[in-house]
Amino acid sequence: MAKDPKPENGRASGGTSRGGTGSSRASGQRPGGAQAGKGASAGKGTAGKGTAGKGAQTGRGRTRPPVNVVTQQKPWGLIAAAVAVVVFAAAVITYAVVQVNRANADKITSADQISGLQTFDYDGGVHVYDTVAYTETPPVGGEHDYEWADCTGTVYDVDIRHENAVHSLEHGAVWITYDADAVSDEDLGTLEDLVDGRNGMMLSPYAGQTAPISLQSWGHQLTVDSAADERVEQFADFMAFNADFTPEPGATCENPAFITDPLVVGDATRAGTGSTTATDEPVDSEAP
Repeated sequence: MAKDPKPENGRASGGTSRGGTGSSRASGQRPGGAQAGKGASAGKGTAGKGTAGKGAQTGRGRTRPPVNVVTQQKPWGLIAAAVAVVVFAAAVITYAVVQVNRANADKITSADQISGLQTFDYDGGVHVYDTVAYTETPPVGGEHDYEWADCTGTVYDVDIRHENAVHSLEHGAVWITYDADAVSDEDLGTLEDLVDGRNGMMLSPYAGQTAPISLQSWGHQLTVDSAADERVEQFADFMAFNADFTPEPGATCENPAFITDPLVVGDATRAGTGSTTATDEPVDSEAP
């Protein structure tokens, strides 16, 4: 009797089992490996990304350049220069104050503060044509010529006519005279520097005076031995154009014609000759 053949589904079952086994192996090796690989890859990828992300964040947090804090340096050079300027200015101011105080210490406020000053009483305004015999040498007031000697800080090298010089005193001038044989070159230079160009002053030699240097203003006289005597500048500063002692305050000292052609001792007056207009009053046409 023929054996019943094995059912087809049995083979199929056996094949399925093998196939299942094979499928399982394949699934275990390839599909499973693929999943494992993907999983590993995914894991690594995730881990990598995560680590990279954290690393990047950590790196940015730690490696960010620190903020540069600029420490301002003190400008010692400028400070030193400023201090030097202040010190220099203080020194200049101090020096100026000392000089002013020293100058003010020598200034006077009244004529009686000038030691050795002689005072005389003269009325002004008496004009004459003749030569006058004065009491004082040099004269300090009295009758005088109609024309005055220029006294705008004028330095004469001649003994100017005394009658014209006294007229300048009436206008408020200070007339400094010197004995050419007694005064030193140094003192003469000092006197010239004091007078030259200073309005209300004039300087000339004077023959026969008893002191090396004599200073005159209207009604006042001071004699000294040296131009370095502090009383010289005191007299010049206080007496020139002093309205308290000047018979004609505000009168001019200008007379350019006298500078050009000064009259000297022994000359006759030229008032009324038409050669000068420097007169205070109308000149008598009949006068010589």
